[in-house]
Amino acid sequence: MAFVAFATVVGVALNFLLRFGIAGVVLALVVAIAMSAVSYWKSDAVALRMSRARPADPVEYARLHNIIEGLCIAAGLPKPRVYIVDDVAPNAFATGRDPKHAAIAVTTGLLEKMNRIELEGVLAHELSHIKNYDILVSTIAVTMVGFIALASDMAIRMLWWGGGRDDDDSGGAGAILAIAGFALLIFAPIVAQLMQFAVSRRREALADMSGVELTRYPPGLISALEKLRDDVTVTHSATTATAHLWIEQPLSGVGDNGKFGAFNRMFDTHPPLEERIALLREL
Repeated sequence: MAFVAFATVVGVALNFLLRFGIAGVVLALVVAIAMSAVSYWKSDAVALRMSRARPADPVEYARLHNIIEGLCIAAGLPKPRVYIVDDVAPNAFATGRDPKHAAIAVTTGLLEKMNRIELEGVLAHELSHIKNYDILVSTIAVTMVGFIALASDMAIRMLWWGGGRDDDDSGGAGAILAIAGFALLIFAPIVAQLMQFAVSRRREALADMSGVELTRYPPGLISALEKLRDDVTVTHSATTATAHLWIEQPLSGVGDNGKFGAFNRMFDTHPPLEERIALLREL
């Protein structure tokens, strides 16, 4: 709801500042939805290719397949496709538009560093993302961010080239509203991105809770998260485009406690591991 409300405010500002603003809002929304629709239908293939994932051989990775099969039976989910990412950093992600078109990828580092109970906790977390349709939620968030970014960029370009309001009948109040609207359009993409990150962080916390409900053993996931917290290896197979998919913030800069640490954490796609561990310990 917050995303919709903010997008509405941006649309009103666009309509106020530009002539034919409604047409521009509709155009930006259509383009954003079209781009997101393509991303939604192809999200799994894109994420797997960007991460350089390969199918997990059922014989070589029998333990991995067995754990996933058991968890799927308990959760009432069809078994997703299983992939391996050759990366020494322990990490994993799930992708796919719905449970029937889903995939789970784990790094070789995760398989090497986690025991069976810990691996089960991680995989239950990823299956929870699939069961909770988190990819759909993420796609909606991306659509809103794309709409706001496109609308803001279009408005600023038109204002720069003289396409804005040229009527003075609204007086001082109109000038104030114009300045406020222009400032909103400048900062709107940043605010929208922060809102998307907030959505991602909430879904991660929800997947933790749903995962331990599935395994009925919180210490398994807690131990796995502790190992992820203590491991300082960067997931080289991750990119900024796929960072929100992984179970742990995969890129460098995690755990920054310096002067700008609080500011940098605003752009994290995951809640801090310490917070996630603390919540699980309360169960």
